[in-house]
Amino acid sequence: MVVRLREHYGIRDPAVLEAMRAVPRHAFVPEALQGRAYGDHALPISANQTISQPYIVARMTELLRIDRDSRVLEVGAGSGYQTAVLAKIAGQVYALERIGDLAREAQTRIRSLGIYNATVKCFDGTLGWAANAPYDAIIVAAGGPNIPEPLVAQLKIGGRLVVPIGATRESQTLVRVIKTEKGIEREDHGACAFVPLIGHHGWSAHVGKPSEK
Repeated sequence: MVVRLREHYGIRDPAVLEAMRAVPRHAFVPEALQGRAYGDHALPISANQTISQPYIVARMTELLRIDRDSRVLEVGAGSGYQTAVLAKIAGQVYALERIGDLAREAQTRIRSLGIYNATVKCFDGTLGWAANAPYDAIIVAAGGPNIPEPLVAQLKIGGRLVVPIGATRESQTLVRVIKTEKGIEREDHGACAFVPLIGHHGWSAHVGKPSEK
């Protein structure tokens, strides 16, 4: 998997490659799918959610530009795989997951792997986690209709937000936002497809509708 990330996809950050090597991806997927854990694809987990394709995890992490001095917010922890990868690189990771059972399972899973610099909480991730702000980097592992304003507000100046944005729930563009003293700079980094970002600043629970702001 790591060789493919480096040689086929061009992932270059050595810290990202080492984190992808160190975290046992099979521990974050259902037992019946563990034989496919290191394949080049997303996989289903419980509650109709997914664990992202390894390339997407590595690419989003690389775009964050984090190190041991970084405080990171993750929105959409799912089974906790991305959380664990971030925790291998960053100093502190705060992860939000709107589905209670997933949040509890993710917290238990990362602790069982000896990861203690990451915390998972059940909450509407589109609102961020203001108590621990400001963040050096924020990653959103679900696709929304717009860039959630509270997440930009909780970034440090110079901080990076990586988020899939699209006009429909089915497809998005991977976007990196860099916060500056004058506002934000937006970069597009290619097409992607994520589960919908549900919440006050994402999609509503009703199919096809953005949430009320």
